Amino acid sequence: MIFYTSISRLADYYRRNGFRATIRRAGLAMRRALFSSRMVIFYRDIPAQSSPKPELLNSLRVERKRSEAEIGSQDLQEITSFWNPKLAQRNIKERFGLGASLWMIKVEDHLAGYGWTLQGRTVEPHYIPLGQGDVQFLDFHLFPKYRGRAMDWFLMDHILSQLAADGGTRAYGEAAEWNQASLSSFAMASFRRLGLARKVTILGRTIVWWTSDEPAGNTQKVVTQSTVPQKGKHSATPIFERKESH
Repeated sequence: MIFYTSISRLADYYRRNGFRATIRRAGLAMRRALFSSRMVIFYRDIPAQSSPKPELLNSLRVERKRSEAEIGSQDLQEITSFWNPKLAQRNIKERFGLGASLWMIKVEDHLAGYGWTLQGRTVEPHYIPLGQGDVQFLDFHLFPKYRGRAMDWFLMDHILSQLAADGGTRAYGEAAEWNQASLSSFAMASFRRLGLARKVTILGRTIVWWTSDEPAGNTQKVVTQSTVPQKGKHSATPIFERKESH
């Protein structure tokens, strides 16, 4: 599935940008896969009581959508047409089917960006097992013309202020180690770094390698025995089977 998704994205990029740009893009993707393939895992505890909503500028508004039917046709088109429409539409249906929420930030009624949250489970096997009160932050995106204005921080902070009412206790997110914009967004929203990791899922078992900040050395392998979180459990401190690699 991951291979098919990568090929589909590359084909769509070729249709939009041509052969030369696609070759450069493929080369960049290969360098990142070889030399910057780790993910930085973040977490933030959610206060037991709902915190005050961050004050937004008069021109900003955040909307929460719990189903595809709630999304306006213009907003849906902007979300799906920005990259691969077929994959984007599939992701939307899959995530709403799992109970995820789509959060959209708007500037004077124009969609500026969006992000997803999913409580108690993850879209795919994760780096750590999530409990009932844990919330995954995923696929936050700002459209190019709205970048550089800290809108992703506004959006994350607004979402965090709402999660306590849903029974959320801890939020998790991840960003590629080369993605400085996403790393900065999590840091601005007061998320803390849990570590750097790589993962692979084989026959229902997710194997996660936690690494230090250095390019090599001090590497640990973490084996999660199940890819499905247990209901009714909160994850205050994850417990893993840890094995040092040599």
